[in-house]
Amino acid sequence: MEATQRTDNQRHRAEPIYLESTLLRVFGVLFCHDPKRARSRTGKVEINRGVAEKGIAVRFDPEYAQPGPFAHKVAMAVIRKQSNFGSPAQKAISFSQRELIRMTGRKSMGGRQSEELALALKQIRYSHVLAHFKSDNHLVEHDFSIFNEVLIERRASPTDPIVACTIVIADPIIRSLNDKHFTCLNHALMRELSTIGAALYMRLFYHFATQYDGYHLDRVVFKKRYDDICTEWLGGITVLKHRSRIMGKQLGTHLDQLVALGFLRSYALTPAEGRDGFVLTFRPGDRFKSDYRIFYARRSAGEVRFSSHQENEAIGEPHRVAYLFMEKLTGRKPDATAYVSSKDVQTAKEVLARVSLAQMPDFLDYALAEAGKTRFDLKTLGGVRQYLNGYLQARDRRAAARTAGEARDLAQRQTQLRLDYDQYHRSEAQRLFDNLPATEQAAIEALARGKLNAGRPVSDFMAPTLLRVERLRLAIERHPGTVVDFNQWSASQTA
Repeated sequence: MEATQRTDNQRHRAEPIYLESTLLRVFGVLFCHDPKRARSRTGKVEINRGVAEKGIAVRFDPEYAQPGPFAHKVAMAVIRKQSNFGSPAQKAISFSQRELIRMTGRKSMGGRQSEELALALKQIRYSHVLAHFKSDNHLVEHDFSIFNEVLIERRASPTDPIVACTIVIADPIIRSLNDKHFTCLNHALMRELSTIGAALYMRLFYHFATQYDGYHLDRVVFKKRYDDICTEWLGGITVLKHRSRIMGKQLGTHLDQLVALGFLRSYALTPAEGRDGFVLTFRPGDRFKSDYRIFYARRSAGEVRFSSHQENEAIGEPHRVAYLFMEKLTGRKPDATAYVSSKDVQTAKEVLARVSLAQMPDFLDYALAEAGKTRFDLKTLGGVRQYLNGYLQARDRRAAARTAGEARDLAQRQTQLRLDYDQYHRSEAQRLFDNLPATEQAAIEALARGKLNAGRPVSDFMAPTLLRVERLRLAIERHPGTVVDFNQWSASQTA
């Protein structure tokens, strides 16, 4: 039996989300949409098995296991907020407590909800993407986590709920996004779906878009084995043997929802030909057509919207400062259980008002060194306030000394440049005079002696030097442009 579309063509919202191309495939094996199965799965799952020149694998952390449906929601919320920032792709994405509640679909961020969020972040953070591909006859390998860093803020203690967090996206993903390697999806539609429905939608939209020419929607059809969908799209959920259970207990509800929303016109589950199992056949509906036109026809797929980064920086930068202090204090990178208190984050905001983020490592090194001189036990970021004025004064003195040193260096370079030009000028003028005809040399010599004798008497010691200078001056005057002036010569030296 084939389900058919049960929706009208009402106008709907389109909220673009830009999912990096490799992540589209990685998400299919990374997130298991069966929470019980996800909790028991570790090890490594390969994508592109058997392809020597381009392979991708995902390795789950043995302690935190495979990310489940809730982690999928968290990841999509991060991608959605990143998409809002536009291009170039934002690397650090910060969330306030209100955003955390909204993104997780919870009514509050209490103890249990907070720890579920912390676990989901750790599951994604410590799952590794292993990619190898051939480039310029070399095999290139990447081993990275999608979330390169997770910075968590709690009120005061490890048991307090999370009040804010900052997530840093891996560099390979950022580079790929900036190179416009992404699929544009409709987040407004995804919010109406279950996590399984969202996972199906993401892959189907991609495959429909590769076939659609913008005109003949009825020609677009996509088929895939049911067991491959379970493995490659839905993170390894159980492959069922009976059609009635597949449709009644597993996928049917989610596929019907995609039909009801107009994304699918129809789908059908039929026995596979040649071997056991089933094949799912999908046909796109009017909502796919509408979104495709919005994202790919009416504007460039690479065009993105912009929003203010101020709120993101107001959370993310203090988190970085607080974590940096922790790292410098302990001498090691914070682990998965690390967090910073809201009090330290507030202190970080106050310090950032006077010291830039770029200067923060220098300031913290200064504060720790000064604390060491007096054996002050510096345990919290609040303790660095007492060293702020001293650092700023020392910084200003260093800046003034640096400015004065640069001025001295500039003056010395200019003086040396003048000396070098004078030497050049004399040698070029002498060469000019030496190459003149003898009759002209004699005329210049007579003029120079006449001018020298007409002036004030000079000592026998100075007379030869003054005669030579006047002689060369007259040679240059008679042949203008032969010896370049200082400005032209210095420009050539700089070049």
